[in-house]
Amino acid sequence: MKCSLALLGGLAIPALILAQDSTKRDMHEMHRLHQDSKAYIAMLDDPKRDEYQKPHEVITALNLKPGEVIADIGAGSGYFTFRLAHHVGDTGRVYAVDVSPDMIVHLNRHVRDLKVTNVVTILSAPDDPLLMDASIDRFFICDTWHHIGDHPRYLALMKKMLRPGGRL
Repeated sequence: MKCSLALLGGLAIPALILAQDSTKRDMHEMHRLHQDSKAYIAMLDDPKRDEYQKPHEVITALNLKPGEVIADIGAGSGYFTFRLAHHVGDTGRVYAVDVSPDMIVHLNRHVRDLKVTNVVTILSAPDDPLLMDASIDRFFICDTWHHIGDHPRYLALMKKMLRPGGRL
């Protein structure tokens, strides 16, 4: 089977085009939030995020199947990670990939506290998600792509990590 890798911007699914934070923030404020992990996590976990992010619609549009293996790139606080994990079930797995040690610690605590068994955290490099080749059914990326430097190289790595028939 051929891997179907929809390049970002090329084949965008309207239901999956995700709005940015509805609170207008300038670049200085966003940079400050990234430096203050507690403030950044609070912003990511704000219940108001559901209004513009529409997580139920996103998850529904993905049509996830039990047993799928998903890599949530830039998982942050786990806003989508735990929703993805619920839908792939006990036989599936979600790799919560992030470059921030603070986010990984936050995710690990959440995994422990919720007793979730199908989420694995990965502290990745900025230029490599650090996943095994042919191990992923789907990559999920939300509001993170702009943080990745060398898009063609990163896409090539992700393509190697996809299983046959895998999707981005």
